[in-house]
Amino acid sequence: MERLETFPNPKIGRPYTITHINPEFTSMCPKTGLPDFATIEVEYIPDQLCLELKSLKYYFLEFRNKGIFYEAVTNLILDELVEACQPQQMTITAHWGARGGISSIIEAKYTKE
Repeated sequence: MERLETFPNPKIGRPYTITHINPEFTSMCPKTGLPDFATIEVEYIPDQLCLELKSLKYYFLEFRNKGIFYEAVTNLILDELVEACQPQQMTITAHWGARGGISSIIEAKYTKE
């Protein structure tokens, strides 16, 4: 996960929550090739590392032309962000824009064992 940068947690030992919100996330529908729009919320309790925001922004941009279903992209983001920073807990919530009159919210969670 070279493209996702991290930095040392400045307060190791204190559980605190970090929330990053990307209101301009886009990917492509694998069936139609049309764009899908979402607000992605990344909420996590860091352990040793925190996610660096500029690299997170560019990471999200990589999905712009990727054909992937809502459920798959939400879980892939969780897997790759957990791999990058090994948090104590992380939740990815994707609020997808309406398509055909239906909006979707996909939530994926991770807890360190």
